[in-house]
Amino acid sequence: MYHPTGRVLTILELLQSRPGVSGPYLAARLETDVRTVRRYVSKLQDVGIPVESNPGRYGGYRLRPGYKLPPLIFDENEAAAIVLGLLGSTWLEVAQSPAAVEGALSKITRVLTEAARQHVLAASSVAILPSAGDETRPDASLILLLSDSVQRGRCARLEYRSEIGDHTRRVVEPYGLVGRRGKWYLVAFCRLRKDYRTFRLDRIRKATPLEEGFVRKGDFDFRAYAIEYLENRSAKWRVKVVFEAPLAKLRERMPSSLGTFTQSAHGVRLEWPVDDLDYGARYLVSCGIPFVVESPPELRAALRRLGDEAHRIASRE
Repeated sequence: MYHPTGRVLTILELLQSRPGVSGPYLAARLETDVRTVRRYVSKLQDVGIPVESNPGRYGGYRLRPGYKLPPLIFDENEAAAIVLGLLGSTWLEVAQSPAAVEGALSKITRVLTEAARQHVLAASSVAILPSAGDETRPDASLILLLSDSVQRGRCARLEYRSEIGDHTRRVVEPYGLVGRRGKWYLVAFCRLRKDYRTFRLDRIRKATPLEEGFVRKGDFDFRAYAIEYLENRSAKWRVKVVFEAPLAKLRERMPSSLGTFTQSAHGVRLEWPVDDLDYGARYLVSCGIPFVVESPPELRAALRRLGDEAHRIASRE
């Protein structure tokens, strides 16, 4: 439920972020009626904030062009959310400028209350969120460019390198961006292949926004498409193992997002899509829970290689 003061501040935030907002839209966001919205707008005008109104069926509200509000004060929880997001930019596997992150942290701390500032500085000095060390991270500007094309419903031209090294130029209709296991993907309709495709952002050599628009297909769910593709079709192997332990113990050792866990007569079966069986073998062994391999047989070979490597290391003087 909204408090009246919270509703007034919400209107102010919406007016700052949009060139114009209609009365019915504000009423829907605030869970109230248009008449009450007019009363809240009057409160803003009474304290000197120049909110202009355009009467009529398609009218609305806006801040007077050129008017700039002073910085808003973040409370402690809001500041913590922003700071942790900035500190975690490397963890998101995005090539973000360290200078940009440092500058943003500096500006945020200047507008905080003294108590909030001390807590935020403490978090930023002791929190370390390292990346996975992957050098194939997309530039943050590419994510912003593609996000803008998605929001505006505009096509984009890509110069793309496939997994096998083929270079193509194609026009796509972008639907959304998805992050998965340290990689970023664009989900789009590809006019070259005449079908929906996912494009890894680190393989996009160049992206050019176009003014040409496209009509979104309302029955296409890019989130469901991405999940189905990334979980199933994109993986080279589907590992199936049965752990000799209860599900509660597995939850303590590995994330639920790793794969599909199902109870079986002999334990808990894990179905896990992976691209690298050697990595899969190391991960499974590191969990420290006995398991039986169901498939693929190549995983048994990867486990033997891991055992041989450990034996060689242990045998060295």
